[in-house]
Amino acid sequence: MSQPALTSAGLTKAQAQIYEYLLNNKEAKANKITRDLKISRGTVYYTLDELISLKLAEKIDAPNQISRFRAEHPAVLQKIFEQKEKGLIKEKSSLSENLPDLISAFNLINNKPGVKFYEGKEGIAAVLKYMAGNFKPDTEIISFVKVLPAEFEIQTKEAFSGYIKKRIALSVKTRVVAIDSAESRELKKNDDKSLRQTRLAMAKDLPLDFPGGEIFIYGEEICSLTVDNNVYFAFTVQSKGIAQLLKAFFEVEWRLLESGETTPASSSFKSSGAESFSKTA
Repeated sequence: MSQPALTSAGLTKAQAQIYEYLLNNKEAKANKITRDLKISRGTVYYTLDELISLKLAEKIDAPNQISRFRAEHPAVLQKIFEQKEKGLIKEKSSLSENLPDLISAFNLINNKPGVKFYEGKEGIAAVLKYMAGNFKPDTEIISFVKVLPAEFEIQTKEAFSGYIKKRIALSVKTRVVAIDSAESRELKKNDDKSLRQTRLAMAKDLPLDFPGGEIFIYGEEICSLTVDNNVYFAFTVQSKGIAQLLKAFFEVEWRLLESGETTPASSSFKSSGAESFSKTA
């Protein structure tokens, strides 16, 4: 067995050298391995301990004799390789999770809007976790929402629950303009205990023929979540100009709805059967 094959299975260079040596020698003392391979004694003992831990080598002790070492069956290498594969999958997942933040940092330092895209229910959860991780105590977040019907909400309920708990814990208040529906009226009932103010806007003229979505504006960042054709999708944009523009539209709509009554939305939306997003901010 060649050393490159052993290192590709996950062994270090020293482990591969010594394991190959043991495979070619029935048994060997540490001092003989040191002489033959011209590796320091400390490295040999340390590496032998590693090989024993990996179940690739065995230490043989006998009364009044120097310890000897021998190789275990190479089939163990398959398990080591499988563990290496699992580690790579985990590292890839970690990179995928953190790549949007790295891209955002690159864009910001180069004076470009930081844009991150997420897909699937996991993407929705990632965006909510990302926003919650950036909350500052006693601040405010505003949003436009089309509350998800129950059959879609159940898919994101856990993620939204964690997000809301974090928001309340940090006293981050929220104002919400919601498209009027049974779901949004139910949402409004829980405003007091959720540090939230919800105002309902009637929808007309333009169709909203998708299950639901929400646009959050927080500081100089916009986070958008949506479900369309059973596809969950989210993105965030770090842009002072876009955030200010959406805030301006929000404040106009908020004042129009100040009476607390349901009035036609200034954006003239037309309601379809299924209304807005989940247990929103």
